[in-house]
Amino acid sequence: MKPVKMHEAKTNFSRLIGLVEAGEEIIVQRDDRPVAKIVPYPSDAHARKAGALKGQIALADDFDAIPDGFEDYVG
Repeated sequence: MKPVKMHEAKTNFSRLIGLVEAGEEIIVQRDDRPVAKIVPYPSDAHARKAGALKGQIALADDFDAIPDGFEDYVG
């Protein structure tokens, strides 16, 4: 897409966002100088799933024990 001027971008912001959602990149110019690029937000290809690592992670029995010499730093 050709660059758009700042005023046009403000006036047609919703339409430009629609173009971005369709995969286009928009360059916004102030006068004749490019100042911003509006790009599609990357979709999360691997959405997190709660509990996906259940049973695969083990913590040591002394995980939250205070190491020797650190007693003064724990309140």
